[in-house]
Amino acid sequence: MAVARRTLSVGLGLAGVACALLGGCLLLVGPVIIRQQVIKNVRIDPSSISFQMWKDIPVPFYLSVHFFEVLNPKQVLQGAKPVLSQRGPYVYREYRIKTNITFHDNDTVSYLEYRNLFFQPDMSNGTEDEYIVVPNIMMMGAAVMMEKLPNFLKILLSGALAGLKQEAFMNRTVGEIMWGYEDPLIDAINAIVPGMIPFKGKFGLFMDFNNSNSGLFTVNTGMRNISQVHMVDSWNGLKKVNYWRSSQCNMINGTAGEMWPPFMSPTSLEFYSPDACRSMTLVYEQSGKFKGVPTYRFVAPKTLFANGTDYPPNEGFCPCMQSGIQNVSTCRLNAPMFISHPHFYNADPSLVNAVEGLHPSKDQHGLFLDVHPMTGIPMNCSIKLQLNLYIKQVSGIIQTGKIKPVVLPLLWFAESGSIEGSVLKQFYTNLVLLPLVLDYLQYIFLGLSVPLIISAAVLVAMSQRGASEKSPGAPARQSKAAPSSETTPLLQDTDTPSQDGAEA
Repeated sequence: MAVARRTLSVGLGLAGVACALLGGCLLLVGPVIIRQQVIKNVRIDPSSISFQMWKDIPVPFYLSVHFFEVLNPKQVLQGAKPVLSQRGPYVYREYRIKTNITFHDNDTVSYLEYRNLFFQPDMSNGTEDEYIVVPNIMMMGAAVMMEKLPNFLKILLSGALAGLKQEAFMNRTVGEIMWGYEDPLIDAINAIVPGMIPFKGKFGLFMDFNNSNSGLFTVNTGMRNISQVHMVDSWNGLKKVNYWRSSQCNMINGTAGEMWPPFMSPTSLEFYSPDACRSMTLVYEQSGKFKGVPTYRFVAPKTLFANGTDYPPNEGFCPCMQSGIQNVSTCRLNAPMFISHPHFYNADPSLVNAVEGLHPSKDQHGLFLDVHPMTGIPMNCSIKLQLNLYIKQVSGIIQTGKIKPVVLPLLWFAESGSIEGSVLKQFYTNLVLLPLVLDYLQYIFLGLSVPLIISAAVLVAMSQRGASEKSPGAPARQSKAAPSSETTPLLQDTDTPSQDGAEA
């Protein structure tokens, strides 16, 4: 029994020590293993798990477009406040494919990314054949652009507009506004002011968005420095753009907006947007989970489109108007175009009050990115922007009537997508579940080592106690025998007098 107990205690002790060693090793080595696996799988390398995801984005992306129809165009020409009605959404499935992928010796890779859009009738509230009344973008834009030119040129343009039967507002289909329509006004404007509009034929707001690329990006691969992976090295060969008035505003910062370096901190992230002609910074809002994957949510700060008065670093994006809109005329052929959040969310209230029909809401109009912080890969995102046209009465151009100066919303769009299906399963298994198992195993082994070692110690103590009780037992019995031999003379002493008495 004692031998079995001693063997069991040794076995438990060894098992406890082994568990402690394994737990300690995992505690020390586990994070290193996880980090190395993440680094291996998120860098831009054909052998990494995320490379194919980066090359041909498997995530279903959708472009949802909402138009603002002008309900009272005749009254607006007389100086009334525009009344708007939101139409749509008109939804397009967006496919993104990278081509001309070229790796360089300096730890960078260049590529062109093409976007292809396909209309989704079942997801849309309307068709591309529907008519919508919107400002005559070409005419009203050209009028404002020519405001400071000599009067005879403006009168000449006004005559040309009358001959072409051009008016301040037009009634065109969604498809025409999106993808282009033949407009003789383009040639007429170029004839009056050569080079003002550097293209011919069709005009459409999304003509350059479909079947086209967003420029030549050169980004870091992260092969030597993982903290630089996906960071933009240059765009179209430029280290900075020249659209704006300050060096800071012209900087190309962050990534291309698809992925970010791993091991993110809950602070902020940056990306360069060719559509906005600038770098944009989003700030951390909260931690959460997307289908079991931990995420950081990043949102646009109120300062993103603030003017230079309210936020001095934005002074370089001026000339500015109210906070909440950004003048992008310098990168949009000098047309009086502004970008903002949809419905002028987070903008100066005067912009909302200048028209009727806007209802800004964070839930519906705020942009967000949910990113897995360990890998820097977005799980769920919705980037939302609004296009606005500044219109007003221009003296000499009678078609502008008595329109009061107003930044008029044309449309807003959302590019949204989330990881799902087999891609989500693979991502979850390799980059979330396995690191989690390693993390739990270290604590399981450490937790098991404690009761095992305690059990071994208890068994050892019991064995020693049993042995100590057994070895003093023999001397105890001998000590009982000795007194009995010593009592015999005493008994004899007591008997002696009685014998003497007998003799007497």
